[in-house]
Amino acid sequence: MPLAARLLACLDVTDGRVVKGTRFMDLVDAGDPVELALRYAEEGADEIVILDIGATRDRRPAMLDLIGRAAASLDVPLTVGGGVAGYDDAAALLDAGADKVSINSAALRDPSLITRIAERLGSQSVVVAIDAHAAGDGWRVRGVAATEDAGRDARDWAREATERGAGEILLTSIDRDGTRSGYDLALTRAVAETVGVPVIASGGAGSAEDVADVLDGAIGAQAALLASMLHLGLTTIGDLKRVLRERGIPVRAMAPAPSAEEVAAWIG
Repeated sequence: MPLAARLLACLDVTDGRVVKGTRFMDLVDAGDPVELALRYAEEGADEIVILDIGATRDRRPAMLDLIGRAAASLDVPLTVGGGVAGYDDAAALLDAGADKVSINSAALRDPSLITRIAERLGSQSVVVAIDAHAAGDGWRVRGVAATEDAGRDARDWAREATERGAGEILLTSIDRDGTRSGYDLALTRAVAETVGVPVIASGGAGSAEDVADVLDGAIGAQAALLASMLHLGLTTIGDLKRVLRERGIPVRAMAPAPSAEEVAAWIG
């Protein structure tokens, strides 16, 4: 039996609020991160991803208090990224309640960081995020919230990251980010064929068909990241899972809805 595809709700956070933009620009407010994380988990998200998109730029660690509150409210895995400059930052996020850490710019500067974290915390807790854009016959990697060229090919970097211990690759198409024009299937397939770990497709989801397309076995992604579609109320995780089942793509069952008392206790 093939593994069930995962649907991940992504919350890009800056100044304590969820924001969403297009191609990493023109950010607009989308809500409170803890409230949105809980809502998407209740709607059936298999995992929640919180990315503190200003942390690396501002040279500060991710907001541990926010992560702690989010983790306390969730019963699904939580991945956190942003501002992970070294092993201590990664360990602090796991101590705060995260299940996985996503590293990007720091790993580009010092690839050995992937190995140090994986050896001490386990590969299953290390997600390497790759932001890439089309360039000639391939895709180039950019770092620091896609503002700096990293001088690397996306496929080569994905291969090196997994060889160094990354347990997953979070692959974002800069060209498709926020456009709702569909995932970059060619990029996703190229990277998925290069590595032997799960690839999370990100950037461009605009319809249930887009999600089904990228999770089709021929592409190779094991998970799809969702942001704009959810924040704008265009669909729900439950509706997406129904479409995926109709397309013959196995998905995880929906968890029972929590009681009002449980929700009140989580929010505090």
